[in-house]
Amino acid sequence: MPDFHHLLVHSANGVQTITLNRPEKRNALNPAVIEELTLALAEAEACECGAIILTGAGPAFCAGLDLEHLETMQARTHEENRRDSENVARVLRALYDFPKPVIAAVNGPAIAGGMGLATIPDFTLAVPEAKFGYTEVRIGFVPAIVASFLLRQIGEKHARELLLAGKVIRAQEALDLGLVTQIVPGEELMQSAYALAQSLLQNSPQAMMAVKQLLAKHARRRLDDEIEEAILANSAQRSTEDFKEGVRAFLEHRKPEWPSLRVKL
Repeated sequence: MPDFHHLLVHSANGVQTITLNRPEKRNALNPAVIEELTLALAEAEACECGAIILTGAGPAFCAGLDLEHLETMQARTHEENRRDSENVARVLRALYDFPKPVIAAVNGPAIAGGMGLATIPDFTLAVPEAKFGYTEVRIGFVPAIVASFLLRQIGEKHARELLLAGKVIRAQEALDLGLVTQIVPGEELMQSAYALAQSLLQNSPQAMMAVKQLLAKHARRRLDDEIEEAILANSAQRSTEDFKEGVRAFLEHRKPEWPSLRVKL
């Protein structure tokens, strides 16, 4: 097993638990975390486990992109931004296409990319106080890669509301939309996730894999095209003046003054 610095990986009774382990950063994502999570999923696919649980250490599931990484994105080249976008797409696609059942145990806020990690898995269990939101537009960014998955989950009208408003919703609303499978008390979260995993292990592994492959095959061709377009949109947005201003305003704790709104005389 690889030596992880930002993840905890534990196997027991046919279940592999992957824990995002940056509680001091609210398990925020940076290139190192994304790379480790990609490797952990590949390792879990190859191991003898029959189900995966993904969760976060501390009070948050995942707060989205790390602020330090967010700040450095402005100085990156187009090629670097594209590679970064491709890496994000790769780990989200790995979750979607994963051949074994995946359960997200959402122990707290799951924001932006963190919401993708929380809701793309086959099952999403969440504590009542969990919050979800694609808030990228608030800083002039585009939640492009997650949009393709979200459209399949809740339909275009609801997806437009979440993506354009950048609103944060509570676990009950996420359940009503179909983004959460079950709400469970915090003290029962991991026990419930583990019990669900154990029930899945009673099914035919081959049959479950066939179901997942069938569903992935139905979406593959269109999803391939959509994600390629999303990668282009994601990387291009990073060089816009609105994004640069949005990040500055966010880091300076002020309201952004969007360059795209300024009247040119």
